Amino acid sequence: MTGLVTLVGGGPGREDLLTLAAARALARADVVLYDRLAPHERLQELAPGAELVDVGKRPGHHAVPQQEIEALMVEHAHAGRRVVRLKGGDPYVLGRGGEELLACHAAGVHVEVIPGVTSAVAVPGAAGIPLTHRGISHLFTVVSGHTPLSENELEHLSGLGGTIVVLMGVNSLPALTAGLARHGMSAQMPVAIIERGFTADQRTTIGDLADIVTAAGRARVASPAVVVIGEVVRLAHDGEAGATELMRRAAGFTAVGA
Repeated sequence: MTGLVTLVGGGPGREDLLTLAAARALARADVVLYDRLAPHERLQELAPGAELVDVGKRPGHHAVPQQEIEALMVEHAHAGRRVVRLKGGDPYVLGRGGEELLACHAAGVHVEVIPGVTSAVAVPGAAGIPLTHRGISHLFTVVSGHTPLSENELEHLSGLGGTIVVLMGVNSLPALTAGLARHGMSAQMPVAIIERGFTADQRTTIGDLADIVTAAGRARVASPAVVVIGEVVRLAHDGEAGATELMRRAAGFTAVGA
């Protein structure tokens, strides 16, 4: 009898941000294939009957290649086991969940998907940065920093407005900021880099488009980190005064009323 694969979004890394559905799937699992950014410190308690397999990727080092991860999922499922693929964030937000789903379907394995809290939204929130705010930003765009953007993509991204969130963007930050500036984004656009979100050593580095690369180098910023580009960064950095000024400018008023 063929088993079941459940793709589980583990959230931004803190165990108490797992959903109830995720906790139930782990409790029933026979095998858990987990990533390094998923909450895994107490997996033996969360999945007491499961074999635990670390398949986590680290910058520049993939301990288990993606194709082998997919093969393991299928192999265990064909052996009749309940497999949990525990991923950081949400499986379908730059998490290769779609590839794993297709691999299982191709092998005749049924897949369930449990969404997770994506770090694209949660980590800026942990740093006090709302991705949308009335009168300032009514949209946000999530971008992978893993692959360089084309000139066409940079042009559209620069002109789109709103908030830009970059995952896996520390190494590509120089190319991204230079490209956005080349296509007209203001040099004074605020930028935040939030490292190690939801951990005891979470840290935020603030700058603007013109100097964030220098600031990041000075602070020795390292992955994992989420980059936020947009006026909403001022809401966290400048506090109430910054928010009031932004709202005044956005509304075209001399003061913000109640």
